[in-house]
Amino acid sequence: MFKAKHLKEIQAFMEKNGIPGRDGWSLPSSSKRFPDNAHYRIEVAGVERSSNMKALADEAKKRGVPIHRAICTVSGSTYCDMRELKDMASIARDEGIEIVMVLGHRKSWDAGSKEMSSPEGAMQGFRHRGSDNMSYWIEDMMRNLEAGIRGFLVYDEGALKLVSKMREEGFIPKETIFKWSVFGGQCSPAGAKLIESLGADTINPLSDVSLPILSGIRSTIDIPLDVYMIIVDSFGGMYRAYEAPEITRVSAPLYFKIEPGTSEGDIYKPWIQDSWHDDFVRAKVKIASILIEIMNRRAPELKLSEQGAKDLHLPAVD
Repeated sequence: MFKAKHLKEIQAFMEKNGIPGRDGWSLPSSSKRFPDNAHYRIEVAGVERSSNMKALADEAKKRGVPIHRAICTVSGSTYCDMRELKDMASIARDEGIEIVMVLGHRKSWDAGSKEMSSPEGAMQGFRHRGSDNMSYWIEDMMRNLEAGIRGFLVYDEGALKLVSKMREEGFIPKETIFKWSVFGGQCSPAGAKLIESLGADTINPLSDVSLPILSGIRSTIDIPLDVYMIIVDSFGGMYRAYEAPEITRVSAPLYFKIEPGTSEGDIYKPWIQDSWHDDFVRAKVKIASILIEIMNRRAPELKLSEQGAKDLHLPAVD
């Protein structure tokens, strides 16, 4: 008869396989850095149109805030025509901002995905249903690659493995990067290790992870973490401004992810006026400036990357 292993044996097995047996309660300082030796960078989500990118760049200059990455078209890039995608890429290239594009076709767009309409069904995740839907998603990525975009959000492990193989074999540009989405639901060192092994270049864990969990994830992987400093109310509404120094100390290298609002379903509808999004983007830059102020006051030894850091994967513009 099988005899159940004790907790210490389980934890030892985890450790043997490169996974911490416990969360990082001792909160050691991370020794990892960005290539420029910085600890943290700024990521603003919800740049839905080219006018929003202009507003982002303008407000960042007014406030003297470096913006390193923009998460674009959360509503889905299929709502943008080719001219707008190219304009967005051109502005970002000129301003030294890396774009991570959210592609259009996904589970909620699939007419056959009836489970998405129920609270319990929505918990099943955003993974693609079948090969047709995955190929549609990749086709939208191809539009963006042609427009010059070189960064994409991914939330399906199978899709991540497939597009990583495309990158490896030159089927898509080798400088393309992939960010693992919060909708992928990862919140443990084991999950983060899997995502890194599948080819992700950066990972967004769930918004409610504690400092010890972040510490455990950081000890397991090398790619940057994208950590919510402020998050929409529907995800919990946390504003972790005063935790920012400790989060940075234990989790570096990381992006401060800024995404306030009511819910993503409310604020990212494509038919909301561009001017509303312009003003909202400016408010997000203000929040970034407050976070940087707190960091400079409480942890001046922790370094922020300068605008246009050389390792960013900027759009390729002719």
